[in-house]
This record gives sequence, structure tokens and C-alpha cells, in this order.
Amino acid sequence: MGKAIATASRTKEIIEKWNLHARKGYGQNFLIDPSVAARIAESVGGSGAVIEIGPGIGALTEQLALRCDHVRAYEIDGDFLPVLADTLQDYDNVQIVHQDFLKAELDQDAEGLKKDYGALRAAGNLPYYITTPVLFRLFESSAAFSVIAAMMQREVADRFAAGPNDPDYGALSVESQYLYDTKKLLNVPRTSFYPAPNVDSAVVVFTRRDDEAPDIEREAFFTFVKACFKQRRKTLYNNLKEYYGSAEQAQNVLENAGISAGTRAQELSVADFLQLYRSSL
Repeated sequence: MGKAIATASRTKEIIEKWNLHARKGYGQNFLIDPSVAARIAESVGGSGAVIEIGPGIGALTEQLALRCDHVRAYEIDGDFLPVLADTLQDYDNVQIVHQDFLKAELDQDAEGLKKDYGALRAAGNLPYYITTPVLFRLFESSAAFSVIAAMMQREVADRFAAGPNDPDYGALSVESQYLYDTKKLLNVPRTSFYPAPNVDSAVVVFTRRDDEAPDIEREAFFTFVKACFKQRRKTLYNNLKEYYGSAEQAQNVLENAGISAGTRAQELSVADFLQLYRSSL
């Protein structure tokens, strides 16, 4: 094995050899910082399998293959299939799937991997325009990924990792932190990519919690949380009044939860939202 794929010189060689062009429509930017690829892989590495979203030319895939028993990588762009066959030819524990991850039979695929390899994790340098849909497909999978490490736009990472009273705290924060302990691993400057995007990135690591409330219907709870944050400047009372179409019901729910009508959604912790939601049932 030679230089890591995630180096500027090796990436340039691969691009020139295969006459590649990053497609903006797929949000393609090639990672050229091997230390970042290694950090992401280390955060999900270990025995078991990992699902990767968007392997590109294999920069992160290579590092995952060095640390995991099996890598199943979903690549939407058919032009990258022969490239990956070439760049990853030394790794017999990598399976490339030519498919849009958002259209994959994720639960079926994930359960099969768990059965064959035990632990199951996920990782990806996610295209900015589909970061949230991809993460929520992973969050809501019946396979319950134990760890997810995702590179994303830095401002989106801040929203996932934010806590109460933080300007970035919102429905995304509550929904992800209900299921996962959420931590920003590192910031990644735009110069770590070729071509360089217009924004900086960050890696967020989600570690599955084992205390999901058994009495809570997850989808309904998430809908409720989104309603509480619908207009951030408004109080919970005003947002809930619109959600229920009833001032009286909104007032009753808040009173039952012991929360002041003048409180705003960004002041509540995940535990507070659970209490508020239960008071609405």
C-alpha cells in the first residue's frame, strides 16, 4: 500500500487518472486531509461492520477498512464505481453498493450486517444538501446504530451539538440528543477539501443512548418538538396554541407540565420536552 487516498497528491493522481470532475449536484468535495479521515474512522472503528454514505474515491473508506471488520459503502454516482474498485483493491472487507442511500432498504441491510458482524456503526462525509435526511434515516433505523460519525457543514454541526439557551439549539438538537449523546469531534476547514467548498465543516459523533423512553411514540414526539420550535421568537404557549388550534388546550398542557406560558422552546432540555409531551397525552 502506498500513500493514503486522503492526501492532496494521491487525490490529484486519482482525479487525473480517471478524469474526474466533482459534481455539484451530488455535493462532491474530495477530502485531502488524511488526519481527518483517520479521526473519523477511529471514532467508529472496532469489531463489527460500518455503513458508509458516499465513499467518493475512497478516502474515508480506506481508513474504515483498516479499522473495521466490514465496510458497506453506498455510492450514488456510477462514475466512481471503477475508481473505487481500483483505489480499494487491497481491501477485501469493503463492499460498494451502487445506490442512493436515501432509497436503500436500510433496515433490512442493517439488520443483515448486525447478524453477520455483531456491532453496527455508520460514517460519512455527507453532502451538505442531504445531511439532515441522511442522519434521520440512520437515527430512525430499527437497527439502532451504536455510533454515527458524520462530516457536515459547520453551522449544521453546531445545531446538532447545541444545548438549551444556545442560539443554535433547536428541534434538530432535541431530536438527535433524545436518541444519542452528541459531541462535536473536530472542526474541518474548507482547505481540507478539493475543490474547496464555500463553507467550513465539522465532524459530529453520535453515540446511542440506552434510555429511550418506552412510553413515547418517537415520530409523534418529534412532530411535537418541531411544533414547539416553529417560531423561535414566540413563546411555547403561542406555538402550542397554533399547534392545537386551542388556547385552552395549550394552557392546560403547560400547566400540567409545570412550565410557564412565557417560556420559549430553546429554554427546555430534552427531559423538559419529554415532560411537556407526556402532559399532552
